[in-house]
Amino acid sequence: MAELYDVQNPWDPARYRSDAFYTDLVMAAGTVLDVGCGTGSMLHHARSAGHAGRLVGVDPDVPSLRRARARADIEWVEGTAADLAWKGEFDLATMASNAFQCFVSDDDLRASLTAIHAALRDGGVFAFETRHPQAHAWEDWNPSNASDVVSGGRTLRVWHEVESVMDGVVTFTETTGEQDGTVLHVGRTSLRFLDVPELNTFLEEAGFTIQAQYGDFQHGPLTPASRSIVTLARR
Repeated sequence: MAELYDVQNPWDPARYRSDAFYTDLVMAAGTVLDVGCGTGSMLHHARSAGHAGRLVGVDPDVPSLRRARARADIEWVEGTAADLAWKGEFDLATMASNAFQCFVSDDDLRASLTAIHAALRDGGVFAFETRHPQAHAWEDWNPSNASDVVSGGRTLRVWHEVESVMDGVVTFTETTGEQDGTVLHVGRTSLRFLDVPELNTFLEEAGFTIQAQYGDFQHGPLTPASRSIVTLARR
């Protein structure tokens, strides 16, 4: 499924504003920690684009890291954000692709933010985005919005179904199948949707100062129509 993820989500700053946003930050930082790096596509791109500093990717998913390790000139670590043990080593920490929403419980969120804060140098920045709950993105996660992807020479269908929405946590399944509906794989995920005041309270409790927050990846303001909360938090 890691290969399929890359097909569905290629890292392309020339095409996607979100990828350009993070790439600009990464290329300007001397040392970068990518938390929830997945298959490593962001750091792969940065190294290929000439980043000469230290790049570290962390993820708990072994198949994704196996693909990430195709490049040996980047450090890859199996683990979660809460497992981080670095102290003051990075100029920038990132969590792209809404990975921040995987912190479902208060305890995991607090432990993860504390560890990320500790890994940054004084003045270091934590950059991430999360879906704004006001946009109700999960309402589009249903089989009628299935998408087709070509992987390994065959066309597969991917669709989502929401199981529950409770206390800001949305639990859903992602199913990959053949065109005739034959199911090949089902994954189950829970994501937390935090509004701005609650999100900022957690960040401030961990020692961060909010440097900037945007409603999109073009540095637009947060508005009642914003679908994302794009955050730069400084240690």
